[in-house]
Amino acid sequence: MKRKSVTSRDVAQLAGVSQSAVSRSFSPNAKVSEKTRKKVMDASRELGYRPNTIARSLITRSSRTIAVVTYSLENPFYSSVLEQASRFFQAQGYHLLMFFAPPGGSFDAVLDDIIRSQVEGVLMLAITMTQRQAGLVDDFGIPVVIINRTVDYAGISQVSSDNVQGGYWAGRHLASLGHQRIAYLGGLPDSSTHQQREAGFLEGLHSMEQACSAIEIGNYRYEDACEATRRLFSAPMPPDALFAANDLMALAAMEVLRHEFNLRVPRDVSIIGFDDVPMAAWPSHSLTTVRQPVDLMIQKATELLMKQVAQEETQPEHLILPVTPMLRKSTRHHADHN
Repeated sequence: MKRKSVTSRDVAQLAGVSQSAVSRSFSPNAKVSEKTRKKVMDASRELGYRPNTIARSLITRSSRTIAVVTYSLENPFYSSVLEQASRFFQAQGYHLLMFFAPPGGSFDAVLDDIIRSQVEGVLMLAITMTQRQAGLVDDFGIPVVIINRTVDYAGISQVSSDNVQGGYWAGRHLASLGHQRIAYLGGLPDSSTHQQREAGFLEGLHSMEQACSAIEIGNYRYEDACEATRRLFSAPMPPDALFAANDLMALAAMEVLRHEFNLRVPRDVSIIGFDDVPMAAWPSHSLTTVRQPVDLMIQKATELLMKQVAQEETQPEHLILPVTPMLRKSTRHHADHN
């Protein structure tokens, strides 16, 4: 037998409060005393009441929804970013709606879906955009902030870390340890992160009067990085050091070298990653890497997006945040090559 629908009037009667108090109790940031909110929540649980958020969105013309667009959650770095973003928006009374773009990171495939979903803002997580795509989003007037990618378009706010500086440090550090055959394991070739980390890396090597011995592409994916590592180390003169454009690929390389090539890290090969995901610090990995400031990236990106959603008069900002080298045990010490 179908249960009778419970209304806010029923909740108000049981809680001994006004109907507007019930509405305010379910509205984020609304002014209502904790005593009243508790009465309403207790009555709601007892009656099995759930507010009709769809009906409310029609009245307020606010969906209270933020779209998050990414191409994969395989990389633990993006899982961390997503968790922190979700907690922030949840505290503001917003919900996240996930969209997955194809592996290449193209935005065209999901643009129509996002527009139809009537979200109030879009957080783009590691999605590669062209100027044309950025212009389309801007034309529709949807607030957008890009995290961990950059696009040559002034009208959209972007938050990234200093990929060039991180790559530069990796190149200089590996050269300073006495390595002579230093390779780069790159990400998605069209992505700004891959290009910027590679440019910084090559510049760092050049500053130490060295050149990159080989470049392979791992597309920021574990399996692709395993295959790329096999190609690199099957060469007649394999690398003695490797800079991977993210930690996931660095860990993939480490597994392949240890278990398929019987090479020791760092005695035979030094490895540096990029991101500083939690598992990078695990004792079995102890990965030397470049830390991205996840907390600050999320804080800045979500603040920028919420200002736009609130229709505050703001200018798009392009923020580049500093990175931090994390020295662990996957690279030689300076004395080891003497």
